Amino acid sequence: MRKNISSGLVMMMALVSCQSQNKIEALKNITLKPYPQTEKIDHKDVYFGTEVEDPYRWLEDDLSDKTKAWVKEQNEVTQDYLSQIPYREAIKQRLEYLWNYEKYSAPFEEGEYIYWFKNDGLQNQSVLYRKKGENGKEEIFLDPNKFSEDGTTSLAGISFSKDGSLVAYQISEGGSDWRKVIVMRTADKSIVGDTLVNVKFSGLAWRGNEGFYYSSYDRPKEGSILSAMTDAHKLYFHKLNTPQTDDELILGGENLKRRYIGAYLTEDERFLVVSAANTTSGNELYIKDLTIPNSDFVAIVPNMDKNHAVLDNEGSRLIIYTELNAPNGKIVTVDFANPTPDHWADLIPETENVLTPSVGGGKIFATYLKDAISMVKQYDRNGKLEREIELPGVGTASGFSAKKKDKHLYYSFTSYIHPNTIYKYNIETGKSEVYKESGVKFDPSQYESKQVFYTSKDGTKVPMIITHKKGIKLDGTNPTLLYGYGGFNISLTPAFSLAQVILLEQGGVYAVANLRGGGEYGERWHLAGTKMNKQNVFDDFIAAAEYLISEKYTSSERLAIAGGSNGGLLVGACMTQRPELFKVAFPAVGVMDMLRYHKFTAGAGWAFDYGTSEDSKEMFEYLYRYSPYHALKPGVAYPATMITTADHDDRVVPAHSFKFAARLQEYHKGNHPVLIRIDTKAGHGAGKSTSMQIEEYADRWAFMFQNMGIGYTEIK
Repeated sequence: MRKNISSGLVMMMALVSCQSQNKIEALKNITLKPYPQTEKIDHKDVYFGTEVEDPYRWLEDDLSDKTKAWVKEQNEVTQDYLSQIPYREAIKQRLEYLWNYEKYSAPFEEGEYIYWFKNDGLQNQSVLYRKKGENGKEEIFLDPNKFSEDGTTSLAGISFSKDGSLVAYQISEGGSDWRKVIVMRTADKSIVGDTLVNVKFSGLAWRGNEGFYYSSYDRPKEGSILSAMTDAHKLYFHKLNTPQTDDELILGGENLKRRYIGAYLTEDERFLVVSAANTTSGNELYIKDLTIPNSDFVAIVPNMDKNHAVLDNEGSRLIIYTELNAPNGKIVTVDFANPTPDHWADLIPETENVLTPSVGGGKIFATYLKDAISMVKQYDRNGKLEREIELPGVGTASGFSAKKKDKHLYYSFTSYIHPNTIYKYNIETGKSEVYKESGVKFDPSQYESKQVFYTSKDGTKVPMIITHKKGIKLDGTNPTLLYGYGGFNISLTPAFSLAQVILLEQGGVYAVANLRGGGEYGERWHLAGTKMNKQNVFDDFIAAAEYLISEKYTSSERLAIAGGSNGGLLVGACMTQRPELFKVAFPAVGVMDMLRYHKFTAGAGWAFDYGTSEDSKEMFEYLYRYSPYHALKPGVAYPATMITTADHDDRVVPAHSFKFAARLQEYHKGNHPVLIRIDTKAGHGAGKSTSMQIEEYADRWAFMFQNMGIGYTEIK
């Protein structure tokens, strides 16, 4: 017995010794170069009698040589700091190792072929493959890695004609929302006609093999194409082998001025459906019978109070998703002859859970969110429940769509500790089978993920999912990353992330809070975080941080916060309101100037969530109070901060981050670094190359671990 104990102690000591040898300590002192001297100009705006200084307004000009020079200088300071972190390269190598496995999308059938996306491991962009039938020979159909030498041009959308003989695909250069569209014959991959240019926020909806519908804005005639306002969307029809200048204007411009217009056809191509909106919430719904020459559009819903969509049709019978008198969503049916809401009949009534519907194989699939977790039910076309689909576990299921003729479909399932797995589902029997397992080098059995409910400032219960290694000690010392979004009716549901494995392996905690402003509990949850209620979102996030600290998961010295876009605003607002609560902050591509966000690109469309500084004195004062750029105060010690943005971000223009960084560097008191990391030839995030993603995540983890003083243990 004594011998066994001794042997065990020797082995344990050897293991500890081995781990200590692999531990790379954080440097106590890293030389931080002086921040660039950012010029201040005398610029003031007056809002309802209040004078607001904006000394960094010149950074809004992304075309100026001064701004480009400032970007170069800031990146030099940032890269000099990051290069000194001793384990930055080790983290990058670990990410490359984790990333290097084959990744597949769910397959889909078009014409005679089965198509799917695959990434061999570290390819910058995923490649589209195909084969003729299940036993056909695999071949590369479209390789976006050949669009550009550095991987910064990406595939941004693809649409096949109904018979599968033609395909139109969009490409994004440098991450921009402005796209080009190329048409090919699928049989021989030959190009059809000219490349369409200046397409933005658009789907591609084929009408037979004649051509397709698409949406865009007029290209700005003055200023930067990346930041100038775009507020009048137009729907066009492009006939193949004709010049784009001859494309027919279908809707938009003088006959219907809307900020967003999108179109799609029912599967039988009888009806053209158009959604029109001025903000990101609520839409008008129009429909046109294409079998009747020169027919007019019919308004199904002529206002933008709620969200609606036509899911499918059976002859003249329409199946519609709506939130009218149903905040959580429901499905109704109506005849095209009288399609307005007063003729609707409930098909699948509203429930207490939020609905996201889809169709396939002649069935309706109702995916519900229950506390941010997926639940899926299958109905027939008359609204009869056939079954609740048995999912592989507690997490996120997606992809329940197919063509009417299909006998099966493919769906994906994932959670924070279960890598994405693709399942093949038999629509008739309701049986699922694994189609493609993930090849990621990660053992879920070593980790746990649980949902908790904490109390926000006003007493509201808010869900949060906390993920970490099994058996960690709740002693307040665990490095923790708290992530949130809280806006635009978007729900954060469990999903596996390769990048977060780095934190989990180090014994860290990853927490995701389902804040108000999101869509987890439908319209009421969304509205509770909009306009004059926006502070609820920040209070929810702050309360999440306080919960993690009070429950001893972490402490303020080991807590980082992160979020992107609207989540970047979240981080910016919380770090200015409670700077002492967080050690590290990662505001990414954030909306930081709440007084001017609506002046750039399609930013005015966010007014449903935010309101604007021009709406009223009360709205201005509310925005002014929490706007991250304006909420900064001189002489305050803010968290160690690494702001991230990109020079081609034309969704949330980089000027937001530029101005916030300049003022934060001016006002910040203390030794914590305040850096801005600016990607070049990249945009808001979509289509970012694998190499760029790995570089950014390596920098973020290195920055976080360094400023928490915890070092990094290499995983062999």
